Amino acid sequence: MSVGGLSGAFEERIRARERLLSPLAVASYETVGREREEEPCGVRTPFQRDRDRITHSKSFRRLKGKTQVFIDPEGDHIRTRMTHTLETTAISRVVARALALNEDLAEAIGLGHDVGHPPFGHAGEFALDRILSTRYERRFRHNEQSRRVVDLLERDGEGLNLTWEVRDGILTHTGPELPETLEGRIVRLVDRVAYINHDIDDAVSAGVLDPRDLPMEEIALLGGSGSARIDRLVHDLVETSAAEGDIVQSAEIGEAMLSLRAFMFERVYLGPRPAAEHARAHEVVETVFDHLIERPELAPPGPGDEVQRVTDYVAGMTDRFALAYARGL
Repeated sequence: MSVGGLSGAFEERIRARERLLSPLAVASYETVGREREEEPCGVRTPFQRDRDRITHSKSFRRLKGKTQVFIDPEGDHIRTRMTHTLETTAISRVVARALALNEDLAEAIGLGHDVGHPPFGHAGEFALDRILSTRYERRFRHNEQSRRVVDLLERDGEGLNLTWEVRDGILTHTGPELPETLEGRIVRLVDRVAYINHDIDDAVSAGVLDPRDLPMEEIALLGGSGSARIDRLVHDLVETSAAEGDIVQSAEIGEAMLSLRAFMFERVYLGPRPAAEHARAHEVVETVFDHLIERPELAPPGPGDEVQRVTDYVAGMTDRFALAYARGL
């Protein structure tokens, strides 16, 4: 069987590399495939091709204008959804390589996992979900929206036609269902490793958190700096996963990370100190949504009814675009 239609010396190099993969890895030539069959690429494996499609997409480029926690920050060093995505992807590749899993698959999932995230981070997602659940008995989940973006919204409605494994990893990077592949499970865990630790740094820089506020037991176990914590978490993830044959953390480290995550939700993501930022995000999202639902012809055409098209439009906005749109009403 050829590797995605490759031939000659290049195919042999791909095969040689993949013979070094763990039996638990998804081999590039064993993908379940795409919803629409395509001619193979002569120099890229299917997962490399998915990676490139995501990085060249409009939704990926817009991540630079979507924030993690702080709305349209003036500082140059506050992380955006783009930098979070790149950090998650880089760490995921490290873990995949250490475990002899498919780095290209992990990379593609990492790059695509947040392309459906709305503006204003957790606050924006909460606002959209509240609107949809209270008015229309629907829900908004950014992982589902990310899958919708790559399947239905990109390329003017054609979608990116990604492989099944990448689409599965994007959809299940959060939520109740686990990814079917170990590469997807890496991204699911690393996503939390990245955003918890990087958001701590940003919250301290912004004066929302004092380092002395951080839970002492967890910090003593995981490390006093963001880089130290990530190093500790990654080493534990690799070592425990290698021993278990699955993507898992040790009980002690996993519990410490979940405790730190709960602290961040309580004090930062949904906490009282950034309440003004959250209220601003909620107001902007609701203002823009209400305006568009009254004039649905202003929303771009797309699949679904008027509520869905408005939701897609608002979810795709950057922070600055949403703020400017609301100011112009």
